[in-house]
Amino acid sequence: MKMSEINEKLLDFLQKSPTCFHAIDEIKKTLIKGGYKELSEASKWNLEKDGRYFTIRNQSSIIAFRVPTTSYIGYMIAAAHSDSPTFKIKENPEIVEQGVIKLNVEKYGGMLCAPWFDRPLSVAGRVVIKQDGKFITKLVMVDRDLLLIPNLAIHMNREANSKASYNAQVDMLPVFGGEDAKGKFMEIVAESVGVKKEDILSHDLYLYTRGRGTVWGAQNEFISAGHLDDLQCAFGSLYGFLGANDSESIPVLAIFDNEEVGSGTKQGADSTFLQDTLERIALSLGKSLEENKQAIASSFMVSADNAHAVHPNHVEKADPINRPKMNQGIVIKYNANQKYTTDAVSAAVFKDICQEVNVPVQTFTNRSDVLGGSTLGNISNAHVSLNTVDIGLAQLAMHSSYETAGAKDTEYLVEALSHFFSLSLKDEGEGTFTLK
Repeated sequence: MKMSEINEKLLDFLQKSPTCFHAIDEIKKTLIKGGYKELSEASKWNLEKDGRYFTIRNQSSIIAFRVPTTSYIGYMIAAAHSDSPTFKIKENPEIVEQGVIKLNVEKYGGMLCAPWFDRPLSVAGRVVIKQDGKFITKLVMVDRDLLLIPNLAIHMNREANSKASYNAQVDMLPVFGGEDAKGKFMEIVAESVGVKKEDILSHDLYLYTRGRGTVWGAQNEFISAGHLDDLQCAFGSLYGFLGANDSESIPVLAIFDNEEVGSGTKQGADSTFLQDTLERIALSLGKSLEENKQAIASSFMVSADNAHAVHPNHVEKADPINRPKMNQGIVIKYNANQKYTTDAVSAAVFKDICQEVNVPVQTFTNRSDVLGGSTLGNISNAHVSLNTVDIGLAQLAMHSSYETAGAKDTEYLVEALSHFFSLSLKDEGEGTFTLK
């Protein structure tokens, strides 16, 4: 795929993925079209040579893999995350206030609050019903302008442009309707999935911004949309995985949930999901525990989560030297305190992979007097310890409801990971590795 086709597919994917549940469902559909078969964690796995498989946990995390036709020496893994900062709708959400109905919400993750004001919003997520003795989950996406968080007028807050601060319980509650709308919210949610309000036993519902993302700029050099962090990397990892050739290793695509809140859930990078999956692959293919440990030693992970581009209006916030720019390639992320997993070995391997397919690379480090964020690589490594590099695509306005990145960079990620998944890494001992 070329850049224009990739960006159109990316925007379509983002449009259909207002929540982590929808993102995983879209990835599932794409994998099935590619001949992949779903495996249930609750069933016995009988894997076959040349088989294509995926398994899903909590409807919000997915791991896909291909079994080679010959014995394998390791795993080549790319990991990203499915969640983004947003607002979660609380239980019993309706609040009557001065002639309008508001919804009671709380923050999920660390978002920029200001971009959520004065724009059309709606609700998406999942509900659980009981039918014929079974608890059934249904995905929700109310596809119309339904909510809005109104700003306080400048006349009532003269410091709005100089001392902005937002109280999530006061300032960030969305307006749903007039007084006559009391009791209607869950009715609208129920109607969107074809059930009655009283049938819904529980829900995970979130706000999402309306409107499709866009490619823009003097030469169409930028792309803007919601959820670029981290669905841009999830998308690029998916299509790199699908476009790879077979090798002596098992290619593994892992998309985890809950990175934005610490990954400490059954479906997060701090869970046993990846470890469980790799062990079950090994057991089903006749490897012992010892042989699986050997395979993990000859494995490699690319932890893909977007990176900060140098901000054109705030260059003072960036490191003096390492200043990633949009459209100038994949960013390798470094941190002396191991907030990122990159070290000399993993950086060298990944740089070599990119050089072989003419994909440019950049480097990111924080200013030495500024604390940065972390990502899923080092958290996942606590469960499956292997050589790992942290990378991302350069973007502006990270954790905004509408983010901006380079129009070329998704193509770079697809090309680099297609090559990565087509290779095998062999640990030769004493700090020596071969890549072929």
